[in-house]
Amino acid sequence: MPSLDVQLEPSPFDPIAASYDELFTDSPVGQAQRSAVWRELGKAFHPGDQVLEVGCGTGVDACFLAERGVSVLGFDSSREMVRVARERVREGSSRFRNASVELYTGSAECMAAIQPQREFDGAFSNFGVVNCVHDLRAFARALARRLRPSAKVLLCFMGPCCLWETVWFLARGSPSRATRRLRQAGSAVKFAGGPEFRVRYPKIEFLARTFGPEFRLRGVKGIGICIPPSYAGALAARFPRLMKLAIHTDRLVAGCPGIRVLADHILVTFERTEL
Repeated sequence: MPSLDVQLEPSPFDPIAASYDELFTDSPVGQAQRSAVWRELGKAFHPGDQVLEVGCGTGVDACFLAERGVSVLGFDSSREMVRVARERVREGSSRFRNASVELYTGSAECMAAIQPQREFDGAFSNFGVVNCVHDLRAFARALARRLRPSAKVLLCFMGPCCLWETVWFLARGSPSRATRRLRQAGSAVKFAGGPEFRVRYPKIEFLARTFGPEFRLRGVKGIGICIPPSYAGALAARFPRLMKLAIHTDRLVAGCPGIRVLADHILVTFERTEL
């Protein structure tokens, strides 16, 4: 298959690619939140499956699945993130169980460049990629064309009401940051050295409407209800016993209606409807 790499403008995430794993993936908060997502990925995808990943980041999730026999084709709009991910894949390929990992530079629209006859058994996107997609309806249609009937799609996104975030920033006298997720237009974000981009925080009901009729909502779980967001990572490291309690509590209440929507991230599971 020819390379699917697409030449894009510099990504807002390029400047943090080299430090992303240190700042988030390897932190107590990152490990706890990612482990919660991995439990659901492990249930949804099985050895021999071929899965699409939208927003592969540094390749941590793709390698997790490949080590369990699941092949992954992933995209990320950040050239630097893909560079780091490919290096991780090269280093870990000996642990892959008859599975392959293909990673390319490109946005969600790159799904159109995949061979027309190639279908996938599922798809996923982790930690807020959905929040950065401008046209979610077009994304849902493009995704549906690549998936087999009954395929599972897991999307982990930042919801519109994070209790931790609200309390954290109100306590620090920053009401604008405490309520930023509630703004319909979203909020402008910029990492040092990168271009500004907009992040939106959709409601579950909006996603369910947007992904219908091609997909049916099958499950909702909170990721990071008691576990703090990444910017509170120093607090988590300072109080490891409380962090363990938060992890345990999250597992108990992750699926509770009313509570799950207050999490830092929300994991929704869709199922591709019959063609």
